[in-house]
Amino acid sequence: MRSMNQNSRVIRDPLGKVIQLPVVAGPSGSQPCRRDHRGPSKQVAGEEMTSPDARAALSLLDRCSQGFMVSQVLFAACELGVFDLLAEAPEPLDAATVARRLGTSSRGTELLLDTCVSLKLLQVQMTSGKALYENTELSNTYLVRSSPRSQSNMMLYMARTTYLCWAHLAQAVREGKNQYVKAFGVPSEQLFTAIYRSEGERLLFMRGLQDIWSVHGRSVLAAFDLSPFPRVCDLGGCSGALAKECVSLYPGCRVTVFDIPAVIQAAKAHFLVAGEERISFQEGDFFEDPLPEADLYVLARVLHDWTDDRCSYLLARIHRACPPGGGVLVIESLLDADGRGPLTTQLYSLNMLVQTEGRERTPAQYRALLAAAGFRDVLCQRTGGTYDAVLARK
Repeated sequence: MRSMNQNSRVIRDPLGKVIQLPVVAGPSGSQPCRRDHRGPSKQVAGEEMTSPDARAALSLLDRCSQGFMVSQVLFAACELGVFDLLAEAPEPLDAATVARRLGTSSRGTELLLDTCVSLKLLQVQMTSGKALYENTELSNTYLVRSSPRSQSNMMLYMARTTYLCWAHLAQAVREGKNQYVKAFGVPSEQLFTAIYRSEGERLLFMRGLQDIWSVHGRSVLAAFDLSPFPRVCDLGGCSGALAKECVSLYPGCRVTVFDIPAVIQAAKAHFLVAGEERISFQEGDFFEDPLPEADLYVLARVLHDWTDDRCSYLLARIHRACPPGGGVLVIESLLDADGRGPLTTQLYSLNMLVQTEGRERTPAQYRALLAAAGFRDVLCQRTGGTYDAVLARK
């Protein structure tokens, strides 16, 4: 970034806050001090490192370098059942009681609980000199497993799979491909064979997606009026979580969930809601098998898994299956036009590098893919949340 004045330079922290760093003057006062291989000058070590701007820069560096520690605090508390225990307790609990009921060490439990307080995942009150812990509203809403908006399954998936792949991010950047071989010893040529590498892993991933659509599903489906499309096909629809949101929001529609056989079988065994006749399930591979007849095809968190070539091939198949006036709804986290934000979407794009073949894209990139497949009237709608919507017609 260009300097704001001759004696400073500017960086931005991950939240977009401007941090102005001083440029240290040399002996003449006119030129910056030169750094060489022997390390920082005495002036850098003294005056610059004690200035407010320098402290802010070091604080930013700390936050960036320690981010994985914060993630692990959250993941560990979810895995150990901290939030569930405190939600079920009739009153706040002390660390010793939490440790006894969870079967964890007293020292480790107290350290974890206090760190969760600093992260505002828990709150504490002092009674007779004893610290008593309870959930915050955030934790009760999103981290307690029994909550209808719980994200706990996705937290566990990120802890057990995503986090391990990210340990190899540098290698993913070098190679330009996912890291399942290094993380798990699983060949990654068949992407979803690697992603669904065991029945337990597949089920956890499906539950994680159900968590996501319990929070974000309604907003992306309401981004456009979908009532003109009575027959909807959710390609790669997994457990049917988004389909349930769709029939709830649009009572006149019917949804077919189309996914590979193992996923459909798991969906019927673990996620099927009795009495919901407007949702049906069909087995198939959307790259190879005939697609179900529909007025609207939904691709939610699908295109970001694949290369442009694979996306183009899939969209062309959908265009051939789509009736005149029908459409396709793409649900993804959209990058800004220049690709340099939002930060969450940039991180998701790096996650596609370490876990899939694809990437997140800008609205213009999705428009180009859809137009090349023959779709017209491409509209992009940001929801203000994590996921956005792109609607195109045939």
